[in-house]
Amino acid sequence: MSHSVNEAAETGPSQRGAEIGVGIAMAIIAIIGIIGSLRVGIGWAAEGPRAGFFPFYISLIVLISCAFNVASAAMQAKDGGVFATWSQLVKVMQVLVPTAIYALVIPSTGIYVASALLIALFMRWFGKYNWLIVAAVAIGLPIFTFVTFEIWFLVPLPKGPFEAALGF
Repeated sequence: MSHSVNEAAETGPSQRGAEIGVGIAMAIIAIIGIIGSLRVGIGWAAEGPRAGFFPFYISLIVLISCAFNVASAAMQAKDGGVFATWSQLVKVMQVLVPTAIYALVIPSTGIYVASALLIALFMRWFGKYNWLIVAAVAIGLPIFTFVTFEIWFLVPLPKGPFEAALGF
């Protein structure tokens, strides 16, 4: 039996698989939260709750919810179809990966340089804007943000070597 191009494009992870996968991933995060909370203490001290008190119970609620969701998804009689097609997931990753890299480089480059690069990438790659408009917005928006936060509101944002070289 042969499949058409449209049928092949409509394949992807199942709804059940996505629900189980997200449930397991969130359960792992909840377990990490529980372990961290236990390390700093979840009890009550003379001055009030210890640092891990609230995170422990929130993580416990998340873990119980995950167990319920994973069990519910696993017991479904029918899979529920495709969660998202592979082409849709590629589009999500095209935004998610650069955004994650952006968040990771802010401590070393500062928010202004990282933002300029992210804006330029998205404008050129997705928007197909010409380089003059890309440069104007990618440079202008971080400058506007700097003036707004650092000068008007007196809220410092993370800076990197470029801002240090400029004396900011």
